[in-house]
Amino acid sequence: MCICLGLGAAIGFMAGLLGIGGGLIAVPALLHILPQVGISAEKVPHVAIATSLAAIILTSLSSARAHHIRANIPWPLFKSMLPGFVLGALCSGFISELITAKSLQQIFALFVVLMALQMAFPFKTESNRSMPSPIALFFAATSIAIIAALMGIGGGVLLVPFLTWCGLQMRFAVGFSAATGLLIALFGSIGYTLAGWDAAGLPPWTLGYIYLPALIGIVSTSMLMAPIGAKAATGLPTAKLKKLFALFLMLVGLKLVFA
Repeated sequence: MCICLGLGAAIGFMAGLLGIGGGLIAVPALLHILPQVGISAEKVPHVAIATSLAAIILTSLSSARAHHIRANIPWPLFKSMLPGFVLGALCSGFISELITAKSLQQIFALFVVLMALQMAFPFKTESNRSMPSPIALFFAATSIAIIAALMGIGGGVLLVPFLTWCGLQMRFAVGFSAATGLLIALFGSIGYTLAGWDAAGLPPWTLGYIYLPALIGIVSTSMLMAPIGAKAATGLPTAKLKKLFALFLMLVGLKLVFA
C-alpha cells in the first residue's frame, strides 16, 4: 500500500508536469509490484492493466470537467463515436483473456517503446481533411478503445493524432480525448471486472482483475500531486524533461520486452 501511495504521487506529479497519462507509469510499476502480493505470474499483466484503467477513471474526471467548462469538447462528435468506444472498451477485458501473460506484457512493452519515440520526436498531424463517415468513425473508435484498454491507458496518445489528422483543431482533439479517456477507462474497467470475476490465482481484495489496495493507493496521492506538477511546469524545462522521460520509458519498454 505504501509503495502504491508513492507510485500515485509520482503519477500525479508527472501527469501535471508533462501532461502524460498515468498508464504509461502505472502499468510497468505494477508489473513489478504485484507479484510481491501473491498474484500469480499468469495474471499479473491483466491485473496491472485493469488497475491502471480503474485509476484513470477518477484521475481523469477533473481533466474532462475542465475541458467541458472551456467548451473544448465537441459533443456531437462524441455522441457519434460513443458506441464504438463503449464496445471496444468492454471487449478489451475479454480479449485479454485470450492472450497469454507473457504475450500481453511484450505487447505492452512494444507499445511503451513506440510511445517513447513519439514523445521524444513528436510528429504534427493537423490537416485540412474532412471528418470520416459515421461508419468509419465507429470502427476507428472501436479499434482505439480496444488498444487503449488493452494497454491500460486512456487512449489520448492514439486519439489526438487521429482526430487532428481528420482535421479537428488541436484544442478540440485534446478536450475530446479527455472525455473519451474517462469513458474508455470506465467501460474498460467494467470489462476487466467481468472477465476476471472468477479468475483463479488472485488474492483477496480484488474486483475482477482490479486490485483494490493498489487502486486506492494510486488514486489517493495522484489527485493531490497533479496540481503540484502542473504548477511546477511553469518554472521547469518541460521539453527537456519530456525527452528524458521518453528515454526512461524506452529503457523500461526494452527491459519488459526481454524480461
